[in-house]
Amino acid sequence: LETLASGFQVSVDNPLVGLEGRLQLLHSLGDALESLPGYFGSQTARPGGLWDFLTLKGTRANFTAMELLDSVLRGLGSIWPGRLSLSGVPLGDVWRHSTLGGLNSLDCLVPFHKLSQWLSYSMIEPFEEAGCTVTRLDGLTGLAEYRNGGLLVDMGLLKLRDSAVLNRFHSPSSDLIVEWRALTLHTLDLLAPRVRTLLQKNEEEFPLAKVLEGGTWRAGRQVAKDLRHDQTPPIKLVSDGTVF
Repeated sequence: LETLASGFQVSVDNPLVGLEGRLQLLHSLGDALESLPGYFGSQTARPGGLWDFLTLKGTRANFTAMELLDSVLRGLGSIWPGRLSLSGVPLGDVWRHSTLGGLNSLDCLVPFHKLSQWLSYSMIEPFEEAGCTVTRLDGLTGLAEYRNGGLLVDMGLLKLRDSAVLNRFHSPSSDLIVEWRALTLHTLDLLAPRVRTLLQKNEEEFPLAKVLEGGTWRAGRQVAKDLRHDQTPPIKLVSDGTVF
């Protein structure tokens, strides 16, 4: 834990939520790499094995963003702790909302895959620099993340019906957090075309990933810093570092 904290330069002025959970994710990552040689290589298990898997060992140069995400979800889905499973398959960043259907039905499930999609977004540029073409970037969603969602609440675009909830901590599985994250995705889809219009860019020139990285995520972090000394999101989260 101390080595990880040092590597990420964690301090009082540079906090990192859920450091212990992130350490466990690294341990689980090692287990996943060794248990899935088809994705990560049979002789030397490594994350870069996804390159060989997606490109058929360099013989394929075109695939969609959804195919990239699919390989991430299938290859790394087992690393997420204590989540919902379906037919023995861990679902990852998928949560129930009580108003959508019975708790044992598929209707109540809301998928986010925030960290898996963030990883997929981050991998697109290296793949393209290596000569691949990644298409259909619109197949990925925005990121249901507390900086993006926090900006929407802090700036008054999303308003809580009961402000008293701001005084309590909430788990990622609570209806409030699931609804907040879902509204964040929906609102990002509404914001993206308006940002492109203002910048006079089309979707290919300014995909959703750029709206997030250079816009809502960065602005959400800055606004949180301006409003709260500890830079926490406006809605208090119980986070172990494996969701947010």
